Amino acid sequence: MKKHIITFVLIVLASNISFAQWTKGKGKGYYKLAGWQLQYDEHYTDTGAKDPNRTRTLFNTSIYAEYGLSNKFDVIAYVPFFASSSQNNQISGTTGGTISQGETVNSFGDVDLGIRYGLYKKGNWAADIKLTLGLPTGDNNGGSDGSFQNGDGEFNQILSSSLGYSTSYKDKPVYLKSYLGYNNRSEGFSDELRTGLEAGINLINNKLWLITRLNVVKSFKNGSLNATNSNGSIFANDIEYSSFGFETAYYITKKLGISLGFDSTFSGKIIAASPSFSGGIFLDIK
Repeated sequence: MKKHIITFVLIVLASNISFAQWTKGKGKGYYKLAGWQLQYDEHYTDTGAKDPNRTRTLFNTSIYAEYGLSNKFDVIAYVPFFASSSQNNQISGTTGGTISQGETVNSFGDVDLGIRYGLYKKGNWAADIKLTLGLPTGDNNGGSDGSFQNGDGEFNQILSSSLGYSTSYKDKPVYLKSYLGYNNRSEGFSDELRTGLEAGINLINNKLWLITRLNVVKSFKNGSLNATNSNGSIFANDIEYSSFGFETAYYITKKLGISLGFDSTFSGKIIAASPSFSGGIFLDIK
């Protein structure tokens, strides 16, 4: 979830969608192979203003999975098995020469493991509670200056709850979902409040879904790490942002599909100020 400008959240959170099924059901699952990229040349400072920085690019390839252990319990995993952090050469505007060389650091990323419990499901309403563990499996100190990060180096725990409502509009399936979560962080990082809204509609005979979402992260500023010189790193301390995103998912068959996503911050502190893009192929076993 903290691994991306939009959460992972989230984790996902994040760009991994299962179309308003808060628990999968015993033996059912959702599996996704995806790529995600963020390239930015400016960032939000600790005051919320925008400042320029040398162009940096973050990219990862991940596997996301949800599996129903029972009709009430799901297990969830997000595994970024390839993560890359790179920076362009710095070129002189006067001479055209290279002032400093760019760098690239490739590694494994930070893994999220979670479990979700279906609290309530009746009629059009559903609610769940989820615990996510963020494992510090990525490189958090790469490159010549230690700033090329593919992880944050801390173990965190996110406890969150979702409430959703599904219905139809002109015979087309529609859902609305909200979530609220608390991210308990270690190693001097501040804890976070996470909340958001998501809405989706199915447009073409259970084949094409359109999804939009809003996510907000607020820092409690109770950590000890200094992040004022992080230049937009998404792994910094005291990150805050409000973001919106869109995603489309198309089922090629009843189980197999492809998805494309876009997410962008419209306000923030100590975070990159550019949109991220994602795409993937998924298997939805209902």
